[in-house]
Amino acid sequence: MELPLPLVEERRPQPVHPRLEAFTNDRAAQADYVTVLARQVTPKPAGVGWNEAGSLFVAGTTAYAAVRAVTAAPGETVVVTPAAGGVGSLTVQLLHHAGVRVLAVAGKANHDWIASLGVEPVAYGDGLEERLSAAAPDGVDAFIDAFGDGYVELAIRLGVAPVRINTVVDFPAAQRYGTRSDGGMSASTADVLAELAALIAAGDLTVEISATYPLEQVQDAYTELARRHTRGKIVLRLR
Repeated sequence: MELPLPLVEERRPQPVHPRLEAFTNDRAAQADYVTVLARQVTPKPAGVGWNEAGSLFVAGTTAYAAVRAVTAAPGETVVVTPAAGGVGSLTVQLLHHAGVRVLAVAGKANHDWIASLGVEPVAYGDGLEERLSAAAPDGVDAFIDAFGDGYVELAIRLGVAPVRINTVVDFPAAQRYGTRSDGGMSASTADVLAELAALIAAGDLTVEISATYPLEQVQDAYTELARRHTRGKIVLRLR
């Protein structure tokens, strides 16, 4: 859950710059004002809204890092789970944009929406391993996990090489099996933000905003997030 970040100097209240987006690693997601380094600022395309721009860090950079980690090539088959959340929904689009076949694991309520992104929905739950094997009889080339709870082990059972598995959640499993665990920090650069924003501006990437809350309702936002059924992103607004 991210805020569109203002650019300020010496923590004195300043108007939000209308054409810049930025990120901070100082865990200041619910701050009224933050100071960011110049190298963490990039111009915001005019056609990209603040809700979408503010959602690119951390979800967008995490998706970018995960896609880069599994080195998927056009025509390969990659499983992404969960595919409807903030990270997963961007991950499947980045893979699709790269010409990859995506098997997107999600609840049936999100299947039509996921299919509209150009990827193939697969229902999670009992029998998932069999459904994935049936959907990819020639095998799965790579696996991206943003949920944990045994998905790394599932990828291993499907025959995916550990180096082609990336989890951004299950770090014990990554250590146990020798998989990748690249997350947002490995792609936290202004250049990556600019690249993602350009994809949005070009219509090649969509940031689904499930709900927006004023900063005063931050507890309500976290209550909604804790249900773990959010499609896309929840955004806090300063005003």
